[in-house]
Amino acid sequence: MLRKTLKTDRERRGVILVLSALLMVAMVGLIAFAVDYGYLLKVRTDLQRSADAAALAAVQDLIRNPDGTQDLNKARSTVVTYARNNVDDSSFQVASADIQIGRYDPETIYSGSTLLNTGTFDTVRVTLRRDGATNPKAPLFFARVLGLKNATITATATAVLQKVEFLDPGTEILPFATPLDLWNSLAAGQTWTAYGDGKLKDQTGKTVPGDWGTIDIGSTGNSTSDLNSQILDGLHQTDIDALYSDGRIPQKTYIDSSVPALMQGDTGLSSGLKQSVVEAQGQKKLVPIYDQLAGHFAGNNVEIHVVGWGVVTVIDSKWQGATNTYVILQKSHLYNGKLRPKGSLSATTGYVEGAYTSPVLVK
Repeated sequence: MLRKTLKTDRERRGVILVLSALLMVAMVGLIAFAVDYGYLLKVRTDLQRSADAAALAAVQDLIRNPDGTQDLNKARSTVVTYARNNVDDSSFQVASADIQIGRYDPETIYSGSTLLNTGTFDTVRVTLRRDGATNPKAPLFFARVLGLKNATITATATAVLQKVEFLDPGTEILPFATPLDLWNSLAAGQTWTAYGDGKLKDQTGKTVPGDWGTIDIGSTGNSTSDLNSQILDGLHQTDIDALYSDGRIPQKTYIDSSVPALMQGDTGLSSGLKQSVVEAQGQKKLVPIYDQLAGHFAGNNVEIHVVGWGVVTVIDSKWQGATNTYVILQKSHLYNGKLRPKGSLSATTGYVEGAYTSPVLVK
């Protein structure tokens, strides 16, 4: 009986040894994936950053000379210089075919950016490669155990020169509904806090009666991506168009801060706004001020009577669950003027040919 038990123990140890060997192979594979994936992600990010920098720098070389000519060779040389400097490799190569220069087609600027070979050139598209031909592939480490020695990585960036006059920046806004009573109770320089659960607290930490939320400045039921876009880029013409088509504003080119308007809103503060609000910290924005609600912030799509716009500074924010998510705002002054939309790169009229403002990256 003892001999049988010892034999069984040996058999079990043998099985465990085999299982351990198999699991080791799987673990090595997981380690290879985690380490090498992280490394490749860094290489990809560095290559994209280099492509972005090269395109943005080179497109500025397309600004016309006093005699109306453009130095395309200078732009190509700038691409190579910036690419090498940013990847920190003086031997890094950029293929001639990977430097494309032309004039962007306004009809495709937001859907692929077709380059035209006529008129004044205003676009540079750069592709950087670690493909084994132009430059060495990115080496792998642990994955070599599985027979994978390297990986191909490419990055592309397109930069255009924004046309003068038509592309004014959109009015900087923060679509957070602000009660008129709260606004009037604060002196310039004082703050209030808007919480993720729809509550407000004043300068002293006292809870303000009622609830609050975000306002759909544009199409009713603005998505989180729409709100993020407004916080980061300002008003867009599509926002003005939606308000005008709904009869909420009397003109289709701007919002008049002195004319009250009904807009819709949603309760509380979505965590999906974190990135844009964090980026807005320290910046001045315009918030809509309302005096009454057609209902209350107990659900979505409440009607809000906006009676003015206030200039505020985003002081700080925290994002940890509904009751621990908040944004601190500082009052400045009432805004008296027109809220204009951001211009569009797809515009075909209203600009000065050959005159540009700052460059911008497009997808």
